[in-house]
Amino acid sequence: MSMTLNEAEAEALGTAKVVDARGAACPGPLLDAKKAMGTVTVGQVLELWSSDPQTKKDVEIWAKKVGHGFLGVAEGQGYDRVFIRRAK
Repeated sequence: MSMTLNEAEAEALGTAKVVDARGAACPGPLLDAKKAMGTVTVGQVLELWSSDPQTKKDVEIWAKKVGHGFLGVAEGQGYDRVFIRRAK
């Protein structure tokens, strides 16, 4: 379901803000992403770090439901880097 990005692809997205939600269980990381989305401008990329494996699925579903762009997931060291582009 999720698109996997390599390091170069992830860096090319030009992240505007990183939200570190490592160590938090769902729905914590998703709630952090929702709050942070309001702090980036339309068109910018939010990067969410999460050690909860469910987060990437939850964020993908949420982003599609509300109309943001789910850009994919890159592997960090023991966590996922989830990328979302603010669309509205």
